[in-house]
Parts: sequence; C-alpha cells; structure tokens
Amino acid sequence: MNPHDRALLEAAARGDEPGVSAALAAGAAVDARDEQLRTALLLAALADHVGTAALLVAAGADPDAPDARADSPWLVTGVTGSVRMMRTLLPAGPDLTQPNRFGGTSLIPASERGHTAYVRAVLAETAIAVDHVNRLGWTALLEAVILGDGGPRHEEVARLLLAAGADPGLGDLEGVTPYEHAVRRGFDGMARLLRTAAGGPLPGDAR
Repeated sequence: MNPHDRALLEAAARGDEPGVSAALAAGAAVDARDEQLRTALLLAALADHVGTAALLVAAGADPDAPDARADSPWLVTGVTGSVRMMRTLLPAGPDLTQPNRFGGTSLIPASERGHTAYVRAVLAETAIAVDHVNRLGWTALLEAVILGDGGPRHEEVARLLLAAGADPGLGDLEGVTPYEHAVRRGFDGMARLLRTAAGGPLPGDAR
C-alpha cells in the first residue's frame, strides 16, 4: 500500500486530524482502503471521530463506500447511534437506501439497539424509508420488538417509528405482526402502544 494511504488510514482510525490533513496533502487517496476494504471515513465513523470525518467529507470522501462486510460510513451511524456523525455525513449525500449485509438501512440497526436520539434525528432530517424490509423480512419496527428488550428505549423507538408512519400491521415473513411479537415476548407496554396505534383490535388480541 502507498505509504501516504497507510498514513491516512492510521490517522483517521485514531482521530488525528492534523495527520489526516498531512496525509491528504502528501497525496493520499481520500478513499484508500485497508485490508478489510475500510476507507478512512469508515474508520473515523466507527470510532466516532467527528472532526476527522468532517475533514474527509470536505475532501470528497464517499459516505457509501462499502467494506468487506458491506458496512459503509453511513450505515455504521445506525449501529453506533451517533447523531453528530450522521449530521456530518449528510452533506456528502449518502444513499439512504443502501443495504447492509442483512439488507437493512441504517434505521433498522438503530431501532434494534434502541438508539432513540438517532432514530428521532434520521426520521426528522432525512427521507429514509420507515417501512423498509430487510432480508429477514423485518422492518425497523419489527426489529425494535423482536430484538429489543421491551424497555423504555425500545418503546420510544416504536413511538417515533409509528409517528413517522410505520405500519403496525406489517408482519414478518410468516405474517406475524409487531403486536403479536410483543405479546409473545411479554412486552405489555409495547403491545399496548402498538394496539393503540392500530386504532383497534390486531391479530393476536384474543390469544
């Protein structure tokens, strides 16, 4: 690997803004990749080095460049839940429909992890699809129920998704709805929330 590219990647990973600037000035390719196909911007996003990411975005770094795991700088903002990083990458025009290795957008892992601030911000500040379905047949709302813990953070995520237009009756590949999953898992608060959002009885009400 070109030594300037290596210097850029190492500086980005540790959040060394002067080092990033120096490597770029020396001729490093802004989207150079390491052995795992991670770019400097992806390394900065993974470590939440917002200032470093801003430098790279200004230099033209690609927010959608995928690594060997199909992660990209934009997609990992949903994993980390960093609203600051999300906002730093928005001027670069990320592809809101870009899928991760599970076929999901950044909203889905954020919902799974209960990143309420991120879910609120990405729904309010972008046109991301609230009912995108991944390869497992799950929407963000389904992931918040199935992979969440039923606690306040995941309930708030569900409220935010529903307020943004998520369909509470949209089921998984077997047709099991978020409400039914909530009932099965004993998430009473989540079940009440989903029943109220539906405006009437839902499948599983009488079970």
